[in-house]
Amino acid sequence: MSEKTAFPLTLDTPLQYVKGVGPLIAQRLAKLNLHTAGDLLRHYPRRWEDRTLFAHAAQLRGGEFVTLCGLPLSVSTTQPRPGLSLTKALLDDQGAAVMLVWFNQPYMEQVFRKLITAKHPVVVYGQAKRSGMIVEIQNPEWEPLDETGDSLSSGRITPVYPATEGITQARLRRLTDHVLRECLPLIDEPLPPELRQRYRLIELREALQNIHYPTTFEALDAARRRLVFEEFFFMQLYLALQRHKLHTNSQGIRFHVSLEKLHQSLQAILPFPLTKAQQRAIAEIASDMSSGHLMNRLVQGDVGSGKTMVALAAILMTVQNGYQAALMAPTEILAQQHAIVLQRLLAPLDLRVELAIGSLSKREKQEVYERLRTGESLIAVGTHALIQEEVGFARLGLAIIDEQHRFGVLQRRALSRKGDQPHVLVMTATPIPRTLTLTLYGDLDVSVLDELPPGRKPITTHWRSRSKREQVYAAAERLLSDGRQAYIVCPLIEESEKLEAQSAAKLYDYIANKVYPHRRVGLLHGQMPPSEKEQVMLRFKAHELDVLVSTTVIEVGIDVPNASIIIIEDADRFGLAQLHQLRGRVGRGEYPSYCILLADPKTPEGKARMEIMVKTCDGFRIADEDLQLRGPGEFLGTKQSGLPNLHIADLLADRDVLVETRAAAFELVKQDPTLSSPQHRALREALQRLHTHLELASVS
Repeated sequence: MSEKTAFPLTLDTPLQYVKGVGPLIAQRLAKLNLHTAGDLLRHYPRRWEDRTLFAHAAQLRGGEFVTLCGLPLSVSTTQPRPGLSLTKALLDDQGAAVMLVWFNQPYMEQVFRKLITAKHPVVVYGQAKRSGMIVEIQNPEWEPLDETGDSLSSGRITPVYPATEGITQARLRRLTDHVLRECLPLIDEPLPPELRQRYRLIELREALQNIHYPTTFEALDAARRRLVFEEFFFMQLYLALQRHKLHTNSQGIRFHVSLEKLHQSLQAILPFPLTKAQQRAIAEIASDMSSGHLMNRLVQGDVGSGKTMVALAAILMTVQNGYQAALMAPTEILAQQHAIVLQRLLAPLDLRVELAIGSLSKREKQEVYERLRTGESLIAVGTHALIQEEVGFARLGLAIIDEQHRFGVLQRRALSRKGDQPHVLVMTATPIPRTLTLTLYGDLDVSVLDELPPGRKPITTHWRSRSKREQVYAAAERLLSDGRQAYIVCPLIEESEKLEAQSAAKLYDYIANKVYPHRRVGLLHGQMPPSEKEQVMLRFKAHELDVLVSTTVIEVGIDVPNASIIIIEDADRFGLAQLHQLRGRVGRGEYPSYCILLADPKTPEGKARMEIMVKTCDGFRIADEDLQLRGPGEFLGTKQSGLPNLHIADLLADRDVLVETRAAAFELVKQDPTLSSPQHRALREALQRLHTHLELASVS
């Protein structure tokens, strides 16, 4: 194609000024987020079809996808019923008959009449079906045979693009081919030669040509590897620069830590030995806090993996250095639980734990705040009450945020600002596959707790049809008779928390009056006032209730060691991560524990979720399976803004390349933290185009 625009194309040329586009087509392309010529080059095919060989209609059995070439002989349109038209064109493929069929596209009749008059052969691609002596292809891709042999849709490995209404594959191929010819010489190579050589990467221009129009499948693989590497590399380079900036510009309090002395203190107060994973995390925290740089570490652990004990160790390091520590939790009940556990463990060391929550009386709050402000108390546990304006600390050295995904960035920063550059430790019980941890938390140091403390009993999980509901309740009654307690979780109603509350009230009424009229049954849902919710949970913990009917508000909740069974109604409505969190409400004591999933899933994915839950209690394995089932976007949800816009890289399929690019990016930043050396100039410019807010030292 030698089409030219009225003026030379650049990568920034708006698409409406590209020849063959115009305002209307530009509007349609905008739906694909394509606005400039450069955007079109990064609009990668979603798949490629091998159309290198022409098939012969006479030899086809039917069912295969084929490329055929034939001469149109006749065309007609019929209307079998109102609202349906059929246009059929008959082709001659070297003596064999091929029937092309289009539904509700009557204009194709005029198109093919012109081809018949001109006796112009066409190339077609689609799924062939045999009907007697005739091969039929419905809604085929087609184009007139290019006599120069330079066809974009046949005789080659052919790209198939993400498209939209009014934009055909043929148009996308013509436009991309045109822009490639015009703009490829304008593409600058951002990756330095030594990096490309070390990781066996072809040049960017060659990669862009071969991702759209590969000469061989080997060339396509090389092109895709280069473009995937580049996408991940820029993402990791940005994270590496952010982390370097944090580590070099943020001077932290230098603590003096003796791991031997710390472990002696812990052994004296803990009723059980630490796991190897806990010891590793504590050593990593000690290294951070004694480095002189600000600690920003994520402790990621499964339900029951012992994150609180790791937090305890960090608190001890802080107070042993004469500084204060604050732990912020998302709910009052969780804050109270942390405070109770920490106070019990720290009492032998004569350390007082202050509780700062909204439900304290005005006088109690003033007394707590005064002890923190003067430094009389060294440890505070609370909710967002800790970041209120009137709360101050004498020497805050450590800020811990529990269930970090439940707090906004501003809330986390607000706690840090209560001191002069305190160390920051964030904790989450939501297992995230390592691939996504590298993506979302690449600017944090990560400690993973991947083993459970001794004595934690595995939870037996069963999946039962809802028709077995009464048998499940009868089995739970046997546990209740032995003195245990039970959770019953109400089905999830995504549309409305109010509807969910009504659903929970209805289930509560049924359970309390029909199933367990002789038991003490409680109700918990998100529409209740906070004080009422706290009261219900405390009553359940004190065994003043036998059964708690609840919505997902118990997903992150209090320890009730006596609760040994959780029944989840309509479990197929919940995601895997949520089911795993709910299951973690039991198995916290000495008794065998059970999770019963009541569900009749209608989809293969729903059945797969139930089977995974029955098969494993490993949160990280479940997270991996969840990622495979749902894909990264849905797995993370719309609230996560950290996920970059990936055009070709796949966080699942390309995880090896992600790990590779992380190592490459962090090594490069170590060597050249401002990307100021001449060989990194193009890299620096490309990164700043991607992240316009990125601040780098000026290059002279």
